[in-house]
Amino acid sequence: MYFDDFKPADSFTTGTRTVTESEIIDFAKQWDRQYFHLDAEAAKDSIYGGLIASGFHTLLITFDLVIDTGICSEGSRGSPGMETLKWLRPVRPGDTLQVEFQVVEATPSRKRDDQGYILLDYTTRNQQGEAVLTFRSTWIIERKLAEES
Repeated sequence: MYFDDFKPADSFTTGTRTVTESEIIDFAKQWDRQYFHLDAEAAKDSIYGGLIASGFHTLLITFDLVIDTGICSEGSRGSPGMETLKWLRPVRPGDTLQVEFQVVEATPSRKRDDQGYILLDYTTRNQQGEAVLTFRSTWIIERKLAEES
């Protein structure tokens, strides 16, 4: 999709992904070496009562699920950032995640006729439908020029 294909209130849902204990630990070994991400036995004594995924791991799974939709594969030019990132509940081994995202606004670029900005709200949910992560982010999206239509 390109910039002009997006309208406020458009919503999308990704496929699903089940998080495994081994991927939680592997991610944590490299990027977030807190014991409740690394050691299932020691994590039982944490405030979480068991092993949980790093919030950054959950965010990257979210990003991967969104990319897998292919919605922005042709027109994406990246993102200037995100805001209001919240980790709402732990992600545990065996949780199955899915992402819903909705267009808040679509603004043509004032400097470049060939792109625009799509502001989106994201919610990642577990298999019970509980929100585990939310954030708002902007995509820079290529515009499909009239001669290309």
